[in-house]
Amino acid sequence: MCITATTMLLLTSACMEHKPIISTEHSSNSTIELNVSAALGLKEALLDIQKDYEASHPNVKIVYNLAAAGVLQSQIEQGAPADIFISAANTQVDALEKKNLIDASTRRNLVSNSLVLIVAKDSTLDLNGFNDLVKSEVIHYGLGEPQTVPAGQYGVEVLKYLNIWDKVQSKAVLAKDVRTILTYVETGDVEAGIVFSTVAATSDKVKIVATAPNGSHESIVFPGVVLTNSPHHEAAQDFLNYLASPTGMKMFQKYGFTAFL
Repeated sequence: MCITATTMLLLTSACMEHKPIISTEHSSNSTIELNVSAALGLKEALLDIQKDYEASHPNVKIVYNLAAAGVLQSQIEQGAPADIFISAANTQVDALEKKNLIDASTRRNLVSNSLVLIVAKDSTLDLNGFNDLVKSEVIHYGLGEPQTVPAGQYGVEVLKYLNIWDKVQSKAVLAKDVRTILTYVETGDVEAGIVFSTVAATSDKVKIVATAPNGSHESIVFPGVVLTNSPHHEAAQDFLNYLASPTGMKMFQKYGFTAFL
């Protein structure tokens, strides 16, 4: 059989077209990318946890989407990619469960903290409790948008519990997240702000003047859950288990969180 140069060229081309590209794709997919949508108040703790987890799990890359829990809920409902959702209240997780967007069997209550009233570090205002927000010297105070920011939701509960919501509602400057409230207080745009204690602890420009009274709001909880449509369900479950483990709890406690009991 005579093989011409043209025939050889065709055979060579055919071989090239059928080179095992699959092995290259497999190599590029060897690292699992986990998309974690998490409440912004967890930022410092989660970034620290990420370093440790990726060091011990080199095949996993954690990608955070940090924002107010209600904003994250809306994004997930609209189809944003997420493997894990960590909220700052049960409300958002409950809403996603009703739409079958989470795997309820994976739900874990991770950590808790306190709701506090803060003022600028150099403030001379005589504020010693949430009740003092009614004082005339308090022109404005920062409050998370109750519909999307859990700290705002808890804050309104406290003010209603104290029977002063009707008196101070008009003074509230609603913010998109707890970090924005912190900035408002730092810059003097508001006289006070209602945030989580762990958020207040991240700034040396504010001070805590009061903690919400016991029983004045629902228990603060940061629940975590794996999304129903996660393409990496097993890896997502492993990371969630790590967050709830003694090692993960130690990292959270470093930033002022307490294990949810």
